[in-house]
Amino acid sequence: MLFSSTTSVIGSGWLFAAFTAAALAGPSAILSWLIGGAILALIALCYSELSTLFPVAGGSSRYPHYAFGSLAGGIFGWFSYLQAASVAPIEAIAALSYLSASGWGRGLYDQHTNQLSGEGIVVAIAVLLAFVVINLVGVAWVARTNNALTWWKISVPVLVVLVLLGLHAHPGNLAAFGFFAPGSDGGLHAVLAAVGGGGVVFGLLGFEQAVQLGGESANPSRDLPLAVLGSLGIGVVLYTMIQVVFVISVAPSTLAHLGGWTHLGGDVALGRSPFLTISSILGLSWLAWVVRADAVLSPGGAALIYQTTSSRLLFGLARNGYVPRQLEHRTQRARVPWVAIAVTTTVGILFLFPFPSWSKLVSVCTTATILMYAATPLSLAALRRSLPEPVRPFRMPAARVTAPLAFACANLIVYWAGWGIYTTLMLTLVLWLAVWAATLSFGLGERELSADLGAVVWLVPYLVGMGVIEYLGNFGHEAMAEGLGPFSGVAVGAIGWLPPDIDLLVVVAFSLVIYALAVSRRLPEATVRRYVAELYPPGELEEEAS
Repeated sequence: MLFSSTTSVIGSGWLFAAFTAAALAGPSAILSWLIGGAILALIALCYSELSTLFPVAGGSSRYPHYAFGSLAGGIFGWFSYLQAASVAPIEAIAALSYLSASGWGRGLYDQHTNQLSGEGIVVAIAVLLAFVVINLVGVAWVARTNNALTWWKISVPVLVVLVLLGLHAHPGNLAAFGFFAPGSDGGLHAVLAAVGGGGVVFGLLGFEQAVQLGGESANPSRDLPLAVLGSLGIGVVLYTMIQVVFVISVAPSTLAHLGGWTHLGGDVALGRSPFLTISSILGLSWLAWVVRADAVLSPGGAALIYQTTSSRLLFGLARNGYVPRQLEHRTQRARVPWVAIAVTTTVGILFLFPFPSWSKLVSVCTTATILMYAATPLSLAALRRSLPEPVRPFRMPAARVTAPLAFACANLIVYWAGWGIYTTLMLTLVLWLAVWAATLSFGLGERELSADLGAVVWLVPYLVGMGVIEYLGNFGHEAMAEGLGPFSGVAVGAIGWLPPDIDLLVVVAFSLVIYALAVSRRLPEATVRRYVAELYPPGELEEEAS
């Protein structure tokens, strides 16, 4: 379980995120990782309690359903599935783009358009299909494959950090052009923007992957908190080290030529393959070889685990009745949800066509992730009141304070991501609601879903209210970034009407109001117990846990 989450945390993020964050915030990007890690730790504590209370497959898509009913479960379940299903193609793209930059996969990635070529898309599809074969064998084989990859994935970044610290450190870079990136969007604004849109959240996401495999854990009360909190801790320490090393490894002459950190994106070679380029400039051919190999193995390991867990999420959505019941079908021997795996792989392949580059797809994935995280503290607070009796092997400390704080912090990350990214996710939500409506209209779901209209009282104002704050706020001034597939140019930028710093207080105040409203509109205990009983007839929960 620990390695399943850790290998998801250490994916293509370590290869690119330090460069992206430094281009936004300069040396102060180091603070972005600490801020992001602290916020995600609050959410990880929520996951730890819920996962031990309900150690089920596809857990994060089910908790909102238990707490608030069908509408909340369906919407947050979509965010959860979307972020997980998009990671496998993201990692495949990352591996092929790095290989193309290194010369090993020349022709697979077009350096002029910064996206996969036709041949590259074919190879990416082949990689995703190879993961299907491993997944169909069963989770035990996935774990065996993943354990070896995880040791490698931890070792290589540590090796790069130690070598560059010893051979190519320029501590003066920490103060060059100012610790905080200059300009109108510098200082704290840049640090926070890097958390939401600079790859920090994307780099650290994945700690919850053990929760999705909770139904296959041998000892959930011990395994799941250890895996969730341990993997996040490993990720924060490792990524902070990587950020420090990247900042002090960039040649001072490069910074002087570019004119500062905010122009770092002008170095095309460094942007394509940051650590490979630095290793090659230093003449460390052996280290460049190791980085090339890791550019395949690290993204590959993360893609494997995400394809596994996203299929469990889809299985959970089918069990809840949001998508056709056929997605629940499992193999007789390994009990693997093979239909869900096939559909998830197809979704991943479709992602390659409108979003054939790493940066394009990361925006969608990151936004879905942070909204998925926002539902967790709400579910915890509601279920604490609706189900006060069940024994909780792990209890979140001081939940009356930490749960609303976690919800407010999650919404801050949503806000920092910017207006354009938020509106993109809302467009995907419209598509999901259409699929859900078709499932209900034609009776394709496992069960009929009750209206649970109490959730509408807080959920609709929450989604609409966050959109209004995003539009009036200070993040995402420009129009939606070019290259978001069919959504390019749909949204205009935020207008910056809210004063800086006041906007953060507005987000926190709005979050606390929604938190109180949501908890007050939770499902009653009898309904929650009925939902749990419906989803798990006698003996079935024990079967999944075994």
